[in-house]
Amino acid sequence: MVNTDLSHGLLVFVFFILFVVFSLLPGYSQNWQLVWSDEFTNSIGPDWVFETGTGSGGWGNNELQYYRQQNASIENGQLVITAKQESFGGKNYTSARMKTQGKKSWKYGKIEARIAMPSFQGVWPAFWMLGDNITSVGWPACGEIDIMEHVNTEQATHGTIHWQDHTNSYASYGGSTYANVTTYHTYAIEWDANSIKWFIDGNQYHEASIAGGVNGTSEFHNNFFIILNMAIGGNWPGWNVDNSALPAKMYVDYVRVYEAGGPAWSQQIEAENYAIMSGVQTENCSEGGLNVGWIDANDWMVWDVNLPASGAYTVSYRVASLYGGGGLQLEQAGGSPVFGSLSVPNTGGWQNWTTISHTVNLNTGQQQIAIKATSGGWNINWLSLTQATGSRTTREVIENKKPALSVFPNPANEYLQINGALDADFQLFDLAGNELQNIHSRLTHNKLKLDISHLPKGTYLIKLAKHDEALKFVKY
Repeated sequence: MVNTDLSHGLLVFVFFILFVVFSLLPGYSQNWQLVWSDEFTNSIGPDWVFETGTGSGGWGNNELQYYRQQNASIENGQLVITAKQESFGGKNYTSARMKTQGKKSWKYGKIEARIAMPSFQGVWPAFWMLGDNITSVGWPACGEIDIMEHVNTEQATHGTIHWQDHTNSYASYGGSTYANVTTYHTYAIEWDANSIKWFIDGNQYHEASIAGGVNGTSEFHNNFFIILNMAIGGNWPGWNVDNSALPAKMYVDYVRVYEAGGPAWSQQIEAENYAIMSGVQTENCSEGGLNVGWIDANDWMVWDVNLPASGAYTVSYRVASLYGGGGLQLEQAGGSPVFGSLSVPNTGGWQNWTTISHTVNLNTGQQQIAIKATSGGWNINWLSLTQATGSRTTREVIENKKPALSVFPNPANEYLQINGALDADFQLFDLAGNELQNIHSRLTHNKLKLDISHLPKGTYLIKLAKHDEALKFVKY
């Protein structure tokens, strides 16, 4: 969130991208253990501290708002940060900025939030982190991790790190991806001793190496605290504000922090503990308690689950059937999407139990899953969900991994080189999302060299045809 005015600051920054060999090697999904969260169900939790006022130099960015705790509230189980056009404390706008500094901080882990935010000229919402030692070493020496930033009306989200490099100079490295930010998305980083990776809805779009403190990144091996805020105006979005869009609300469904390690997450659900069902009945079970039976084609059951992360899960079912030939389908409540299906075998009796299983991909968070009978004639005692690990081999990871995209130099004046390109077709956008050019350039050894001398000074986005990732660069 802390930004510098590039047009009046350093003209050349060294952006690094060092993907070490073992960033390709791990073929195993990480086990994440939830260690802290604020679900904002009925109130704002006790681990948040509100920053108020205008900060030093508009919070270091010449922002236009006055931060007040009164601009944060709970509505329908969500945190709402409201930006308003109102005169207060010498400013024409108010908003809110909240942090866990002095309450909670973390070194490494998965940090995520589910957020929907406004998009209009002059807005700058952010979900980010600063190093605990900022009070002693200052910024950028403390390090900064921007998990999500959005400005103005662009259809993009940004993930960036800022730090003081090995030459004691300011440095930053960021990536972007397209997103309709006005709808809910889950924004996350996965951070360990080797790298920081950025995700939106479980899909990675950016990665930075911090292995061994490369390029002075030792800051990122300390504890960091979380910040949520919505600024109005400033160095990045500019100082023109669409006042007709105010008041505007940034919605945060939850913030969650996970740590790595421990056994794989698993949950067993008794079949009779459904939230809602159609057509089935319960009966006494030979394994104790109750089971669900009298299942015919198109009957269904729904259960509430809260999954710790997006990814592969092994789903097992304890079933019995006198005749066999039955079938079940795992789906999201309502019927779509369908995650997978299985046949129920002949177990030799209505109370002779066996376990069948399959591996499916599920999304993180609170949700309802359902089993629908594609054909009847079977009973179910329980189902279990276990977070899968080791599901891909090293070879599969290497073969399926796209080359990492990077731009150099950045900022640039005359020429820009894109490394890791799979094709030579790309689009050039301004930050408002307006397409400026659709170009076919020359591709040599996964490298594009672009002439940008004709562009006015400013910040731009490049979208390559065969990549989901968008790259941001500055022309000076």
